[in-house]
Amino acid sequence: MLKVGLTGGIGAGKSEVSRLLASYGAVIVDADRIAREVVEPGTPGLAAVVAEFGPEILAPDGTLDRPRLGTVVFNDPERLRALNAIVHPLVGARSAELEASAAGADAAVVVHDVPLLTENDLAGLYDLVVVVDASPGTQLDRLVGLRGMAESEARSRMAAQATREQRLAVADLVIDNDGPLEALEPQVRKVWEELRERAGG
Repeated sequence: MLKVGLTGGIGAGKSEVSRLLASYGAVIVDADRIAREVVEPGTPGLAAVVAEFGPEILAPDGTLDRPRLGTVVFNDPERLRALNAIVHPLVGARSAELEASAAGADAAVVVHDVPLLTENDLAGLYDLVVVVDASPGTQLDRLVGLRGMAESEARSRMAAQATREQRLAVADLVIDNDGPLEALEPQVRKVWEELRERAGG
């Protein structure tokens, strides 16, 4: 089994690469999606978050009010640490379950989709790291043009992440996603072939 870390800056197109790899047969372990799943209504994770932060972080329908929780933890490192202490172990356990389910398959390629891989110094956890790369100008255009973000918000989100240079420094394979979408698929397929080869199949 080959453990791959997949990362890229916001707006670089990592989600699209992840989707393509899944369509080729990769097992995707999406840390962000798992982080949402472990705090869904009825989970021990949500109960622990409510116990820590109070019922006011719940939306009227009983789901986690992410924007409200975000305002609590965004500018308070102590509260953010408390939240991470609840969520990270749950995400880790679920990720390990998904990986274990793939371990039986010959030549399995397990791709961990990790937005903050560089920032959290996680490259060492993987057999290799794939970075989806786009220039800051392209990232900004996509965030404003495609996601409808205000330019100031897009710039501050980008500034909160690792620099392009820092990401490229941990990359074993780089997917250049500075061009149009149709230029992406052939590159991802080439990377997939290499991953399969390294996984022994």
